[in-house]
Amino acid sequence: MAKTKPQDRARKAKKNAKNGTTNGTPKKPKASPEALLIQAATLLQTSQPEDALVAAKRALNLLQPTSEPTLAALPALNLIGEINVELGEPEAAREAFQAAITLDEDGEHDGAEKFLWLAQLNEEGGAESVRWFEKGVEVLKQELSTLDGKIVKNTEAQEALEEKKQKVANALCGIAEVYMTDLSWEEVAESRCEAAVTEALLVAPEAPEPLQTLASIRISQTRLDDAKAALTRSMGLWKELDPDDPKVPDYSTRISLSRLLMEAEMEDEAIEVLERLIGENDSSVEAWYLGGWCLHLLAEKQKAKQETQTATSMMRASRDWLENCLKLYAMMEYEDERLKEHAGELLKDLNGTLGPAAEDDEEEDDGWEDADDDGDDEMMGT
Repeated sequence: MAKTKPQDRARKAKKNAKNGTTNGTPKKPKASPEALLIQAATLLQTSQPEDALVAAKRALNLLQPTSEPTLAALPALNLIGEINVELGEPEAAREAFQAAITLDEDGEHDGAEKFLWLAQLNEEGGAESVRWFEKGVEVLKQELSTLDGKIVKNTEAQEALEEKKQKVANALCGIAEVYMTDLSWEEVAESRCEAAVTEALLVAPEAPEPLQTLASIRISQTRLDDAKAALTRSMGLWKELDPDDPKVPDYSTRISLSRLLMEAEMEDEAIEVLERLIGENDSSVEAWYLGGWCLHLLAEKQKAKQETQTATSMMRASRDWLENCLKLYAMMEYEDERLKEHAGELLKDLNGTLGPAAEDDEEEDDGWEDADDDGDDEMMGT
């Protein structure tokens, strides 16, 4: 067979390129921006944020090929912002959301999410965070007004309506939390907290988060009985539901709940929440730490009642949780020094009381299981 001349190969390659083939192989069509955004969103949902960012940036380059801002870029900018949040890059996330706001200052084209993200990511915090939360609430209320004017005929539309109400309630809770922290010194702080959480409860009366926020306010006001009532109502809305049920609050919200329960001296309920969290994800440093601390508090209560055997079982369980916490802390290179120090102090105290772990590892103690018929033996749970 005669060899192909160099100029023939060049001519053939040019022809193939024109016809969409390379070396006889059909050329792959370029992915559309829409397909890339779907791919990026899927990668983000499956915990692959680095790959998601690559796909989202490719989509942005196609949607905005020049430096000239264009509304078509909004979906990519918002997704890039969310991906950078997941990657722990707040500055890059802020830049993306700010660019989206520059294109759509009133949220007419892509809604409230960018305002709500900036409320949480804002470096100044305080009044600036409140301003972004309020802007997000304003946009969401406009959307709700439009939806309320329509007849909701199917489950999907009803779910969309409820989701927006939940977002309004969460944003209002965000405002209340800012006034409980950054702006607590302001004269209007307490009244603003009360107004925000009251409105949140009216908008989403069946949502757990506003009740948690109400409980936090009542704890700060030392109205412990009211806080306990709110927390009990909040837990009652979801604790019997399947973990995959969308009405179950997300992991971080339930971590916050467990802290509030401990502050309200509801340690039994707190450990119940924490055991469920560990069952869903046993790599949470904070969940193991809070569980160890909570069991330590429960042991102290048992000691005060002179229930020595039960107290000892709880202390051993506490030590197990705290040891797991510190092992994960080291493995994951966690960065909360205060958590590490407190867990270490609690462990030192427990080892001082119980002696080295090896001394009691072989002992069988049924006192904890016998002490309570409500399933508290699960608290041993490592």
